[in-house]
Amino acid sequence: GVVRLGSAEFCGVEQTQGGSGPALWLACPNKPPVRFDFVERARVDAAGTIGRLRDMGLALRALSGDRPAAVGALVSRIGIGQWQGGCTPLDKVAAIESLAASGQRVLMVGDGLNDGPALAAALVSMSPSTAQDISQNAADVVFQGDKLGPVADVLSAAKHAKTLIRQNIAFSILYNALFLPAAVMGLVTPWLAAAAMSSSSVIVLLNSFRRPKDMTP
Repeated sequence: GVVRLGSAEFCGVEQTQGGSGPALWLACPNKPPVRFDFVERARVDAAGTIGRLRDMGLALRALSGDRPAAVGALVSRIGIGQWQGGCTPLDKVAAIESLAASGQRVLMVGDGLNDGPALAAALVSMSPSTAQDISQNAADVVFQGDKLGPVADVLSAAKHAKTLIRQNIAFSILYNALFLPAAVMGLVTPWLAAAAMSSSSVIVLLNSFRRPKDMTP
């Protein structure tokens, strides 16, 4: 006969059976279904990373294929107020497309097999190196380790890089505005022009090396 291993719905089991935590069901012909219970633990720095992301002004939402009761218990411990459980891969994609249609720029972080379509649908996506291969292939950024801190670090580094780029462009415009008219009027000697050009390049390079203050070591 047919042997099924998966969710309660897939195995034809009533959702009211068993506890409220994450579970996997095994359904065999002519035998009662067997439930495997799991304890869901957040990554060690999940709550801290959520706090950092919130301090950046980001709206946070959790989308999970797990049972709503299990999802609610987990997100309440790490500080995510908006969440949705029992999501299929298409549900996650629909949620991201809805947010994008409302003008929001979505960053998706996922590591599961059913996160691949959602990662591809988001404007930017991230996945840990421990994730399924399909998630890593669909993600724009793959970070190392078992912590979530790199998610906030990437955003902090991106904002910092944007600031540095603007500063360097402004410095270049100011430099040219000062020295080009002086050179046209013959007020700048060759050695001074060469020194100014070299010093401007050094200043721009040193400014680019500055590290964001809120990045984790």
